[in-house]
Amino acid sequence: MSKHSQVTRQDKLPLTMKAAVMDKPGSIVIKEVPVPEVGDHEVLVQVMAVGVCGSDLHYYEHGRIGRFVVEKPIILGHECAGVIVAAGDKVTKAVIGDRVAVEPGVTCGHCSACKAGRYNLCPDVQFLATPPVDGAFVQYLAIREDMVFRIPDHLSFEEAALNEPFSVGIHAAKRSRLQAGETVAIMGMGPVGLMAVAAAKSHGASRIIVTDLEEVRLEAALRLGATHAINIRKEDAVETIKQLTDGAGVDVAWETAGNPMALQSALYSIRRGGRLAIVGLPAQDEIPLNVPFIADNEIDIYGIFRYANTYPKGIEFLASGDVDAGVLITDRYTLAETREALERAIHNKSGSLKVIVYPNE
Repeated sequence: MSKHSQVTRQDKLPLTMKAAVMDKPGSIVIKEVPVPEVGDHEVLVQVMAVGVCGSDLHYYEHGRIGRFVVEKPIILGHECAGVIVAAGDKVTKAVIGDRVAVEPGVTCGHCSACKAGRYNLCPDVQFLATPPVDGAFVQYLAIREDMVFRIPDHLSFEEAALNEPFSVGIHAAKRSRLQAGETVAIMGMGPVGLMAVAAAKSHGASRIIVTDLEEVRLEAALRLGATHAINIRKEDAVETIKQLTDGAGVDVAWETAGNPMALQSALYSIRRGGRLAIVGLPAQDEIPLNVPFIADNEIDIYGIFRYANTYPKGIEFLASGDVDAGVLITDRYTLAETREALERAIHNKSGSLKVIVYPNE
């Protein structure tokens, strides 16, 4: 530990900790590594819950996501919450003992994107579990103090960890200018899509129509606030959405699945003058879209990359009780079982919604 850091509960923190290291795609090894030192402006978080994200699964299965390539062993995991147990000597706001949600992208604060409030576009961001930066499948995590946000005692660490995917939905709502009373279609009910339902509800959408292949995900969406659920194995999404909107289409559509057909369905489900937000990342770089349709209907299209300035609002809404985000949590694993957690998330899509790893249990 840094000689300037403070230690909680008058106990000495351990010198080493356990970490789940992906030494190569498809392989997780539990290793003993040093507990990180805290810098002057950093806090040390004892990690209590980490959600398994789709990006973790991509790196685990394929070793890359677009331009981000795993070239050496890496620790995955970035949706996390825990307790502050130590702090650097220049930390001014965070307090030892605080229960916190961790925003996983540390930005420079000086570039034009950061200064414009769009720090998610910072070219120098250090984002947990994005190569080469290690992530949160560890017992302790050092991070700059402005990246942690207090959570109330009644909000569980698991739900606080869900503020990360929830933030993506909040950002999509802001970018696509979703207004109270508007109608929205959300294509794909993975964890990000499900939290996007909560985000649409938090912004006052009057009708939230969702699509997916799996009944368990559609049922969860209805519990989170969706008003209509379409199983695309049984119904045509665009046709059903048109029927539900008297032939007009929705005001806003969000594609969260990263699926080319879902993106095309999202586009065709929008009314004239409506908006499309692209959240999901497909495997291929180029997808055909009907340009005359986009031009003729004056469709506004928004790219969504992570989020910015969302964490306080997300925590406030999750803590309000208006949405029971706990319905997403279906599977729980210890740190030693991280490989099993990842495999479960990959192979049980019809049963698992959100898989949680508990590094200190």
